[in-house]
Amino acid sequence: MAGLNVSIAFFLSVVAICEVVRQVSKRLLPLGVYHDLVRELLRMLMDIGPWGGGFGPDVILTLHFILYLIHGVSFDGASANPTVSLQEFLVMDSSFVVTAVKLLVQFVGMEAAGILTTHYWSWELTDFHLIQNLMALDCNSSIHTSLYHGIFVEGICSLVFHLVALKFQHNVPRYRAPILAATVTTLAYTAGPFTGAFFNPTLASMVTFHCSGNILQEYIQVYWLGPLTGMLASLLLYQGMIPRLFQKNLLYSPKSKYRTPKGKAVPGLKKTEDNGKGSRSCEPSPRAE
Repeated sequence: MAGLNVSIAFFLSVVAICEVVRQVSKRLLPLGVYHDLVRELLRMLMDIGPWGGGFGPDVILTLHFILYLIHGVSFDGASANPTVSLQEFLVMDSSFVVTAVKLLVQFVGMEAAGILTTHYWSWELTDFHLIQNLMALDCNSSIHTSLYHGIFVEGICSLVFHLVALKFQHNVPRYRAPILAATVTTLAYTAGPFTGAFFNPTLASMVTFHCSGNILQEYIQVYWLGPLTGMLASLLLYQGMIPRLFQKNLLYSPKSKYRTPKGKAVPGLKKTEDNGKGSRSCEPSPRAE
């Protein structure tokens, strides 16, 4: 329990520090710089900072839910996930330059968060920190299944996550955040035993790419190719097209917003045919005279 209290205290401290820095940078930096850089960096610090619990599944999943709930409520829509940033680019909500800056900052934030967490563990405030320091020197891969099954698992996780995010993208944060947090927690519980259920390339790169058990190419296929494929599939399933690549809807036929009114007979007029030629004309009916 003491170790749990220390981890929760660390998590809350990171949240508080990031919130202060976020508010200060929001006032001092130009709005564009803040949106595209600072919030992504801070989100990565929080995303990786408390990673790894050393506790039971119930505690880990509860903390996982709380972590993503706080992220969704407080971090102005920052994703800390390359697949989300690329999705915004593909639906033309973000330019190429802005997307490139976000991707760069996500990797910077990933490295900064890794350094912060490693430094925190070096204090060895709990027995778990000591074990974590030893494991960091010789960690094992999070892929506990075949390569193709791992790609499939990460792809399905990404597909479900992005479909839910697209479905509730216009909801207010207090409704959207719990739904996304519950989705991420459920996916982590279901797919965690197979691949760790990262479906976030930067997070996976930081946590598991340096571990033994798989080569770099296999890590890239599972933790990059899988989530990117899932994101593209979610766009196609949700709206039938990828606006940045093509405008044609591949899955759904467009529906007109307007209904064509059906013709109604005008009182006092009758239809007559013109000597079998197929043409018709309207003449006043005898009742109208």
